[in-house]
Amino acid sequence: MSAGVAGAGVVVSLPDDAAAAVIRRVEVKGANRVGAQTVKDNLTIQPGKDFSPSDIDASVKRLYSTGFFSDVRINVSGGTLVVSVNENQLLNAVVFNGNKKLKDEKLAGVVQSRPLGPYSQAMIDSDIQAIKKAYAAIGRSDVTITTQTYNVGSGRVNLAFEINEGERTKITHINFVGNRAFGDTRLHSVLATKESGILSFITRQDIYDPQKMKADEDALRQFYYNHGYADFRIVSDDVQLNEKTNEYTITITVEEGEQYKIGNVNVQSTVPGVNGDDLKSLIVSRPGDTYKARDIEKSVSAISKRVSSAGYPFARVTPRGNREVGGNTISVDYLVDQGERAYVERIEIRGNTITRDYVIRREFDLAEGDAFNQEAILEAKRRLEKLGYFAAVNVSTAPGSSPDRVVIIVDVQDQPSASFGIGAGYVTGGEGFVLEASIEDKNFLGRGQYIRVAASGGLKTRNYSLSFTEPYFLGYRLAAGFDIYKTTDSSQSNYTFDTEGFNLRMSAPITDELTASATYAFAKINYKSSNTAALSAPYQNVVANSPWYRSSIATTLSYNSLDDQKLPHDGFVGNITQEVAGLGGDSRYYKLTGKVRYYHTLSDEADIIGSLSVGGGVMRSLKGGTLVFDQFKIGSNEIRGFSSTGIGPRMANGDVLGGLNYFTASAEATFPMPGIPEDYGLRGAVFADAATLFGNSVNLGGQAANGINQSWRASVGASVIWASPFGPLRVDYAFPVKKQSFDQVERIKFGIQTNF
Repeated sequence: MSAGVAGAGVVVSLPDDAAAAVIRRVEVKGANRVGAQTVKDNLTIQPGKDFSPSDIDASVKRLYSTGFFSDVRINVSGGTLVVSVNENQLLNAVVFNGNKKLKDEKLAGVVQSRPLGPYSQAMIDSDIQAIKKAYAAIGRSDVTITTQTYNVGSGRVNLAFEINEGERTKITHINFVGNRAFGDTRLHSVLATKESGILSFITRQDIYDPQKMKADEDALRQFYYNHGYADFRIVSDDVQLNEKTNEYTITITVEEGEQYKIGNVNVQSTVPGVNGDDLKSLIVSRPGDTYKARDIEKSVSAISKRVSSAGYPFARVTPRGNREVGGNTISVDYLVDQGERAYVERIEIRGNTITRDYVIRREFDLAEGDAFNQEAILEAKRRLEKLGYFAAVNVSTAPGSSPDRVVIIVDVQDQPSASFGIGAGYVTGGEGFVLEASIEDKNFLGRGQYIRVAASGGLKTRNYSLSFTEPYFLGYRLAAGFDIYKTTDSSQSNYTFDTEGFNLRMSAPITDELTASATYAFAKINYKSSNTAALSAPYQNVVANSPWYRSSIATTLSYNSLDDQKLPHDGFVGNITQEVAGLGGDSRYYKLTGKVRYYHTLSDEADIIGSLSVGGGVMRSLKGGTLVFDQFKIGSNEIRGFSSTGIGPRMANGDVLGGLNYFTASAEATFPMPGIPEDYGLRGAVFADAATLFGNSVNLGGQAANGINQSWRASVGASVIWASPFGPLRVDYAFPVKKQSFDQVERIKFGIQTNF
C-alpha cells in the first residue's frame, strides 16, 4: 500500500496498482445528519468500475463543495472504498444586526448561508465580502462586519452578522487635466459618476465604484473618438479618499491630440466574387466629415451584413486608418478578406442572477454550430446593452475543443429593472395639479417582458392603464402586447365624458433604425351632461346617443437614428401612421399623420443642442360625416402657449369642434443652465412654435362655428428642463404672438418632458 496527501485534512490511501483499482462496495462513516447516500451521490467512483487518483481528487472536491463537511478521508481496504467524513454544524437561523440602510431581505439575498444549510467558515468569509460589496454599492465602503455564533444543541448553531454600517462616502470633486477642446462641465455630462449634490441621496450617482469608473473612461474615449479626436487617450486616473471626511477626489488626466476629418474612403476586397467598389455606397462617412468612430462602426456593420448575405459568412471587414501628414485628415480603407473558418461551439452565459439565459441567448443571430462572425457578436452586444437590463455587458471568445471551434462567453451584470414612479404636472384652467403613480418592470420575472400599471388624476380627470409587451412573440423578434385603459374627464363646463378600451399591438424591426407596427384599437366613449340646452348641436348629438363605439386599425413606420435616447445631440426620429376606423362601431374615417424631429449639436463646447420638428395630419370621412370626438384636436403638446385643445375650429358657445387637417412646426435650442453644475441635470431652452388646425365634416345643425378656415398660430418662449430622479420634468413659459380671439391661452405648462 502507498499513501498520498490530496489536500489539507484529506488522507487518500490507494493500492500500488492505483490506475487499475476496482472496488466492490462503498462504506461511509460519520455522515450522521447528511446521510450515507448523499456522500455516495457525490463520488465519481462506482463499484465494479476502474478508478484512478484523479477520480479520488474529484470526489474529494465534490464532497467539500457541498459545504456539509469539514474533513474528508478516503482509503481502500480490500475491495471496499471507505469514506470517513466529519460533518459541519447546521445553521439553525441566520440574522443581521445593526443594518439600517439595507434591509434583512436584501442581505439575505446576498449571502449563501441559509437556515438548515451547512455552517462553513469559508462560506461565512465569502458572505462577509458579499455584504461589503452590497454596502459599497450604496456608498458605504467602510462598513465593518463580524459574526457571532450561538450553539443551540443537536449540532446546530445560530449565526449573527454584526454590521457597523459606517458613514456614507461622497465624491466632492471630479477634475480633468489636459482638456482643451472641451471644458470640465461638458466632460462631466459624459460620465455616469457625478459629484455629490443635494439630490445625491436619491440618485446615488456620487458613489465611487472602480467598475463604474472604467465604464466612464470608456464613455469618455468614445465621446472624443466621435468628435474627431482619434489620438485621444487617458493618461491616468487618480482617486484619493480623505478617510477623515469620507470624501473622494477624482482626477482624470487626458491627452486629446488633434481633431481629424475624413480623407479618402475606399473598400478593398481580397474575396473572389466580392467587388469593393460595389460596397463603397455603404460607407457612412464622407470626405470632409469630422472623423467619428461611430460612423466607422456603422460602415463595418453594413459591409459585413451585405457580404455575409451574399454567401460569405466567414468574411471579415477591417477598417484601416491612414493619417495624412500635415492635413489633420484620416483616410479609411475597409479591407474585406475571407477570414478564418471557425464555428460556434457553444455560447456560455455568466453573471445573470435575474435575467434568464434564453433572454440573453436570443439576442444572438448565431447558434451552436453556425459560422463564427465577429460582426454578429458585436451586434448582439449592442442589442444587449440597449435592453437596459444590465449594468455591464462583456462578450469575449475562447478557443473551443478544436482549432476551428470558438466558445462565445457572455458576462453580464444584472441591474434592477422594476421601478415605482411618481410624477406631477400642472394644468391651468381649473384642473390644477395632476399626479401620476406607476409601477413598471422592463424585465418582468427575468423574462424580458415589459409590464406597467399606472394611475393618474387631478380635480377633474382620472386615468388608469395596464400595459404588457412580449418582445419575442412566438420566439421571433416580434414585439406583441396590449393596453387596457379607462379615462374620465369633467374639465369642460357643460359635459363630461368617459373613455375605456383596449389596444392590441405588434411591431417588428425592419432595420436597426426602422420599425413597422400595427395596432387594433377598440374604445367605448360615453358623454353625459346635466345641461344639454347649453350644448352646441354636435355635442347634443353625442350626449343623446351615447355610448359610442370606435373600432380601428393603424399601421406605423417609425425611424430613429438618435445618438442618445435620453439627451439626443444628433439624429432623426420620426413616424408616419395611417388609421382606418370602421371595423364595426360608429366611427368611419381615414387618418394619415406624421411627424419628424431633427437634432443637431450647435456647440460642442457649450453643449448647445438645436432641434427642428414638423408634423401634420389629414382626415377624411368614410360615410359623409364625422363625429365630433373623432376630429383632430391639438394644443399645448403641439404649440406651447395654448391649452390642450386651445386652437382650431370651435362652436360659437366655445365647444371644441376640432378639425380635419393640421400642421405643426417647432424650433428649439437647449443648453446647460448657467452657473449650475450640469450634474444637477438642469437645462434651459428657448423655442418658437407654429401650428394650424382647420376644416370640418361634423353636422353643425345650422349653428355657427369659428376657425373652420385655415389660420396659423405662433408662440415663442423659454423652458427649464430637469432630468430629475422621478423622471424628466419641464416647465414652459410661452407667449402667443399670433392667435385668434376664440383660442384658449395657457402660458405656463408644467409636466413630463418628451423628446418627440
